[in-house]
Amino acid sequence: MCYGRDRLPSRDEISEIQARNRPVDNENAVAVENMRDRLAETEARLEQARAREAELSRQLEEMKKFVRVMEILERYLRRRYTEQQDHLARFYTSSSSSSVSVTLTSILGNGTQS
Repeated sequence: MCYGRDRLPSRDEISEIQARNRPVDNENAVAVENMRDRLAETEARLEQARAREAELSRQLEEMKKFVRVMEILERYLRRRYTEQQDHLARFYTSSSSSSVSVTLTSILGNGTQS
């Protein structure tokens, strides 16, 4: 049964077509396998990058906490330093005032007795 120029291929022709397509199929299979391997490698690298990012994020948060603690300590130490300076200034001011009055009292006290 032939219908014009189109006719069904014979069994030999089918075998020949399949034989020609096998190398292409084989090349396609190799290419697909190669792509799967590359995809697996890329996914593994991506997973490593995500793990590294998570570790770096954790370290960054720890460093931020450390900096906050250091800032609190710095403010505390500055406040204590200022308080100590004020205390010493008051001490020397009151000490020098009392020293002057003690000296004047001893001078005047001695002068009144003579």
